[in-house]
Amino acid sequence: MARDEQVEIPLRIVIENPVADVGHSLQAKDGHPLGAKRAKSGESLAFDLSVRVAPGPKFFGDQVRREGKGRRFVYIRVGQSAGDLGSPWSRRMKIDIHDLDQGLLDRAAAGEGVVQIVVDGTAQDGTPACATVARAGVRIA
Repeated sequence: MARDEQVEIPLRIVIENPVADVGHSLQAKDGHPLGAKRAKSGESLAFDLSVRVAPGPKFFGDQVRREGKGRRFVYIRVGQSAGDLGSPWSRRMKIDIHDLDQGLLDRAAAGEGVVQIVVDGTAQDGTPACATVARAGVRIA
């Protein structure tokens, strides 16, 4: 799809309740960690990025990954995957973006704010969340 048909929008991924003192990062285009952070107990983590959106909607960008024809997502790397070599975990969270509400995308494209996706950073067993994580909320912030 031609870039002139794409609109850049801001996206923020907020990880609520991450396991304290475990590294988290976006996954860069080359697959390496990007912008690693650690949360203290009770803190959330936030990762800001830009994605390009074309009609459909179709998503593009350095952090956008694809699976099949339509699924698009962003990886959050956790523990050793995020460069935290002392961590006992090496995981990735898969955060779907392909099904974001068109109204929210339009508002972000119009400059009304950032599309904010909130996920829970701790799995039911108390370890860092991984695999496809359910969104706890999506809104304009």
